[in-house]
Amino acid sequence: QVQLVESGGGLVQAGDSTRLSCATSEGTWAMGWFRQAPGKEREFIVAIDRSGGLTEIAGSVKGRFSISRDNAANMLFLEMNGLKPEDTAVYYCAASRKPFAGRNLYDYDYWGQGTQVTVSS
Repeated sequence: QVQLVESGGGLVQAGDSTRLSCATSEGTWAMGWFRQAPGKEREFIVAIDRSGGLTEIAGSVKGRFSISRDNAANMLFLEMNGLKPEDTAVYYCAASRKPFAGRNLYDYDYWGQGTQVTVSS
């Protein structure tokens, strides 16, 4: 059973930058970041393939967020810049057995427990 553990969330100010990390217990997977605000459905943010050469990003965060990975360390990162109050949500990383999973959350096989990011205005 693959375990994913997110870290790096917390309370930030609007306009700030922060980075989330996701540690995977084993293997190299296609990965993605999603978020879920209270009362809303889980939303795709960005995905990356196993090698890190292919990414897909949601229009709502394009130009502000970016994804990267360190396969040697089994780590995934989400760099978030220019944060807005509407970015407030629980952020989840997810892993897929597919070479690339993209924006469909049902293509992901494993999920982390999530980390809260709160952006104050």
